[in-house]
Amino acid sequence: MKLSGCCTLVLFISLACPSFAQEKLWTETDRQYTIDQLSRTRDELVKETENLTPAQWDFKESPDRWSISQIVEHLALWEIIWAREISMGSRSKPQPELNQTARPDSYYSEFIMETNPHVAADIAIPTGFIKGKDNLTFFLSRREQNIAFVKKTDADMRAHFELTGTPNPRNMHQVYIYQWGHVDRHLRQIRKVKSDANFPK
Repeated sequence: MKLSGCCTLVLFISLACPSFAQEKLWTETDRQYTIDQLSRTRDELVKETENLTPAQWDFKESPDRWSISQIVEHLALWEIIWAREISMGSRSKPQPELNQTARPDSYYSEFIMETNPHVAADIAIPTGFIKGKDNLTFFLSRREQNIAFVKKTDADMRAHFELTGTPNPRNMHQVYIYQWGHVDRHLRQIRKVKSDANFPK
């Protein structure tokens, strides 16, 4: 059977570049779900903090606990960290075969929302230099950039993995689960601070 020039070209590209013919693992449904969750957690953080007074921003349940101002700064710092991890991972060589040994998505959503305390990485410990609502502005600026990236990227987020030597590396979609789940986790913390009997009225 004689192939047309167009079919011949497609066949050549498919053989020379296997990824060209490979269907993406990260679907448009995955993309929209990611956008929806990043947007939802952004909006919930705004709702919980937009009308706080300076005293409420700075209130601590105890001296060793973070204020809401510090919590939101911590979230903003993580927005930068997540963006860097996603940028590096999505530009690395696709390794879809790693999904065979990767943990399921549910592992990451359950871990980030567990009730056990997590210890913040040194790089994400709030400085306290940014005051009150400026921390929300900081967070929102980074989150908007991250949502814009999700909307436009052509990367297959389930075929790209983080650059670690762990036996169960995360694909980039699973990193996104951590990103929005991390905000959900700290929304729970903010609500706890606001429910304290000594929280300023």
